[in-house]
Amino acid sequence: MRKDERALISQIASIIGERCDDDCAIIPSPFFSLDSPSGSSKDLVVSTDMLHETTDFPKGMSDWQIGWMSAAVTLSDLAAMGSLPLYLLLAIGADDPSRVKDIVRGAYECCMRYGVRYIGGDLDTHRECTVVSTGIGEVACGCAVQRSGAGIGDRIGIVGIPGRAEAGLFGCFEFLIHLLEPQPRVAEGQALLRAGATAMMDISDGLMISLFDLAKASSVCCMIDLDAIPVFSSNSLSQEQCRDFAWYGGGDFGLLFTIPPSHIEKIEGIDTDEIFLIGEVCAGEGVVSSLGSLIPIRGYSHF
Repeated sequence: MRKDERALISQIASIIGERCDDDCAIIPSPFFSLDSPSGSSKDLVVSTDMLHETTDFPKGMSDWQIGWMSAAVTLSDLAAMGSLPLYLLLAIGADDPSRVKDIVRGAYECCMRYGVRYIGGDLDTHRECTVVSTGIGEVACGCAVQRSGAGIGDRIGIVGIPGRAEAGLFGCFEFLIHLLEPQPRVAEGQALLRAGATAMMDISDGLMISLFDLAKASSVCCMIDLDAIPVFSSNSLSQEQCRDFAWYGGGDFGLLFTIPPSHIEKIEGIDTDEIFLIGEVCAGEGVVSSLGSLIPIRGYSHF
């Protein structure tokens, strides 16, 4: 019997006695950070991801891009907590040992781009190329931004224009770079933490299903102005297809966040032109449009 991924996560939470709402674990073990000018104590933030060639790496992807993506997906999870990514480990199960060098190069260069140290991992042989990445970051004690912090009245925003990775997967050449070489929003995640974001996650599974996940974790309803969601344009896709990809397409590594209205002006100074306010948190559950209609749950699932 096939199990929905989110149902399986609920089962795991019931076994271990811990909430599993976020893509990262927070380890509340304060330590002295030599990198911190104040020497203040920090929480560790840890995330791990498993990627398989048949389900996660599009056909035609280079080994360098496989390495880049493997690092980027984990750095994106760390970014969504508002943390500063510090270290990455990669366990590579290779079907051909000659592929390992370029995979490592791609992951290493992604780490270098974001100031992260690639510190090791593991090697093994697999029938299909499989990569497990583990990232470690830090954030000021008690300050990690989780999915469960959204409050009624908060505004809902996103970083990035969603749907472009899905368009690349669909065959639109101009958007392939968004699919094959995702750019985690590390700086924006930290800036949103400083601005006072109350909840945050990345939207790699798709915008709408991420809204449902955030709403469930925070026990609220997300009311969305569908016209406020940015939609890219393409010469090879209809506007309806572009809109569908923007709402439901996976593979983007933007951020979904909530923030109190009194802090809106603080996000205006963040160094990106891809921040969009798309709705408001209200009482209830699920996701609805501002016109009152229910929005169906659709998005990427591993199962």
